[in-house]
Formats: sequence, C-alpha cells, structure tokens
Amino acid sequence: MTKDNPRAGIWLMVAATFVFAAQDGISRHLAESYNIFLIVMIRYWFFLLFVLALSRMRTGSLLEVARTEQPVFQFMRGVLLAFEILVTILSFTLLGLIEAHAIFAVYPLLIAAMSGPFLKEQVGWRRWAAIGIGFVGMLIILQPGFKVFSIQSLVSLFGAFLFAIYHLMTRMAAAKDSAETSFFWTAIGGFVVMTAIGPFFWEPMIPTDQIWMAVLCVTGALGHYLLIKAYEMAQASVVQPFAFLQLVFISFIGVLIFHESLPASTAIGAVVIVSAGIFTLWREQKARRAALKASRQ
Repeated sequence: MTKDNPRAGIWLMVAATFVFAAQDGISRHLAESYNIFLIVMIRYWFFLLFVLALSRMRTGSLLEVARTEQPVFQFMRGVLLAFEILVTILSFTLLGLIEAHAIFAVYPLLIAAMSGPFLKEQVGWRRWAAIGIGFVGMLIILQPGFKVFSIQSLVSLFGAFLFAIYHLMTRMAAAKDSAETSFFWTAIGGFVVMTAIGPFFWEPMIPTDQIWMAVLCVTGALGHYLLIKAYEMAQASVVQPFAFLQLVFISFIGVLIFHESLPASTAIGAVVIVSAGIFTLWREQKARRAALKASRQ
C-alpha cells in the first residue's frame, strides 16, 4: 500500500498506543494474582495464531514467510522479546504502570547510543546531547540518593535495555529478511521458550480473570495489527513520535484505575525523556534522508 495518508497513519498509531496501554493495564492486573510466566505463555499462544493467520493472508505460503538465512539469530531475537515482556510486566507490579513506563521510555535513547557499536552508525554530537538529556530526565524520575539503586527501578531499566537490544537485532535481521519473516520468527521464538517454561507455573484462573486473559490476548493482536496498518499508511518518521502517547494513556490508566500517584518528578522526567526521544528520532530520520539523497546522486 502506498504510504500517502499521514492523517490515517497518525490516528492508527494513536489507536495502537491506546490499545497497548490498555494491554499493559490488564497485564498488571493479572500479574498481581498469577505468575507472569503463565500470563505471557498464554499471550504467545494467541499471538502465534494471529501471526500465522496474518502471514498466510498476506503471502499465501507459511513456508515462504518462514524461509531465512539466519534462523538461529531470528529465533533468539524472538526469545529476547519474550524475556523483555516478562521483565516489563514484573516492573509494573514493582513500580506501578506510570513510573515503570516513565523509565522504560528511555529505550529509544539506548537504541541511539548503541547503534554505533552494533550497527556501525555514526552518532553525532547532537544525538549524544539528546541521549545525555534523556538520561538526566531518567535521573529526575529516579531521584538520586533515594531510589536510584533500588531493584524496582533497575528492573524497569533492564526491560528498556532488552527492548533496545531487540530493536537493534530487528534492524540487523532486516538486512536479509523481510518484515513479514521477522514478525513470524518473533512469534515462533517467544512461543517455543514460553511453552517450555510456562506449564511449570500453571494455575487455574477464576472466570472473571479468564475473561481478562482473553481480552489481553485480543488487545495484543489488535495492537500489532493497528501498528502494521499505521506503517502502511504513512512513513515511520511521521507516525513514530506519536508512540510516546502510550505514556500519557498509561498515566490515565494508572491514576484512574489503579489509583497510582503521579509525582511531579516523574512527570517532569518523563517530559524530558520523551522530548529527547522525539529529537533523536527526528535526527535519525534526517540522517537517513540525507544518506538516501547522497546515494541517488
């Protein structure tokens, strides 16, 4: 599909971020009563069915989608994402949705910082300045001397680090495989590792939570579908900054449903991190356009 409808792409991205925020709220609710291995395993069962159906619909051949020259790398990328989800859900129960997401928002800056050694990209002084400012925002949230060394905060930061590594691995995989192939292996890797671990933590759910688990599975598939459609409608540089709205939606869910507080330090730090992240995305897209223009000359 031609990427010529920015308005539709933006609204689809906004809808996707809202769905993902709701998904995180449901995950936190379930994680307060059930083991996170069980929750993530069931999510991946449904997610695999969604990816298989989507792959078949788009290409008509699952074998064609699954074909790759780097199966081990793709599989480990999917495993890494599964563990990132586990760590992030754990951080929700330790810190709450708002503070966990405020710290997690630093992941684009981690990607920018690691793109040099991992992807051999040149990181200029402007991007390094944005990275530094973003980490200042994180320190505002963590309040040095009081919480900076707490395990709870480090869990959320570790989740952001894993997610940044996952993004870098996805970029590396894109050099040889299509987006459909990478999406397929994302589901396969997570499904295999969680199915190997999850049954050891099996426990029955009450009927109400069974419904919430079903909603969680549906929101996971719906969120990814909306995200895919957003990138089909508009360029990534147009829609990606709106992904930060997830932190706004999470704040409303945390305050209104889970009765979390929104400290001034968290709000200020989150604004600093998001602003630095948007600037970093803008600089990255500008650099890519310049490189593309130079290659055409």
